Amino acid sequence: MVKNFQANALPVLIGSLPMGDHEDAIELVLNHTPEVPLWVQLPVYKEEGMIFQFLPGFPGLTIEGDKAFINTAGETFDDDLLKFYEEYMADIEGKADTYNSRFALKADTAKGFFTLTEHIGALPKPPIAVKGQIAGPITFATAVKNQNGRAIFYDEQLRDAAVKLLARKASWQVRQLSRFGCPVIIFFDEPALAGFGSSEFISISNEEVAACFEEVIEAVHAEGGLAGIHVCANTEWPVVLESPTDIVSFDAYSFFDKFILFADHIKKFIESGRIVAWGIVPTSQADDIERETADSLVNKWKDQMKEIEALGINKSIILANSLITPSCGTGSLSLDHATKVLKLTKDVSEKLRSDIR
Repeated sequence: MVKNFQANALPVLIGSLPMGDHEDAIELVLNHTPEVPLWVQLPVYKEEGMIFQFLPGFPGLTIEGDKAFINTAGETFDDDLLKFYEEYMADIEGKADTYNSRFALKADTAKGFFTLTEHIGALPKPPIAVKGQIAGPITFATAVKNQNGRAIFYDEQLRDAAVKLLARKASWQVRQLSRFGCPVIIFFDEPALAGFGSSEFISISNEEVAACFEEVIEAVHAEGGLAGIHVCANTEWPVVLESPTDIVSFDAYSFFDKFILFADHIKKFIESGRIVAWGIVPTSQADDIERETADSLVNKWKDQMKEIEALGINKSIILANSLITPSCGTGSLSLDHATKVLKLTKDVSEKLRSDIR
């Protein structure tokens, strides 16, 4: 899957920006990361929240004010669930209505997607690649609750529906973005994995997580796309590195010391030709954003790269299999700080790519 895309320390963003206008947001993206643009989520709008944005189409979805839940006790739930699986099979078989399917992103909840496609369509030539994103299955299914306040992950039927909903919405994104004739990357955003292995998720097994990843990643691969898993904190990295994902995206600024503990897994991952997305540009602390420069971050990355090189991997291979990203999204930052994060991402990438040349 990675063969049609060369990472080569290109800059890639995570997704959210602290803005209220999608046109302004995509202009900011295209000014800083034109090589691999992405569609932008604007969390100032509640319908563009990371979970809420991908809830439409879920059987039994009930919205009461600001609260959304899955009502399995409703009179129409069984019929809706049956219809969901019928539409799922139609989508798998290519018989679904591309734009009116329950698996299609809609302009009222994902306007950034359509703003991106309009702008890419107007470019004189396609970018090197294009990126979409979606809530990861673990984060989604542990955040969404049923009518009793219980996470749907712990109901096998609802978990299966959640995974299939996300798989088809990811697949839909790949199909839509593929028409521009460049590689398509879909990141599954998994902030909840920071709690994996803790008492909060003690009853979730590695096998369950692995099965969720396998299904959503396979849906992306089946459409010819590349799949990434983004975790913005520490986690049990082997379950991510051993998945079929093409890209592992992590907070290299704050958690490299935890990531490198799994050296054997990292070595095997990179040697298989897959990509590490280094979140080397800080996003969590304003002081870090203000203090750091492109040169300081390049030096920090090179120190980390040397630890990977010490595993027996050539520097040129590490660079070829690296992307440069912010450590997380910038939706909760001030616009000034978010803009600096984008500029740092661009500048760090350019400096590292000059090493490749």
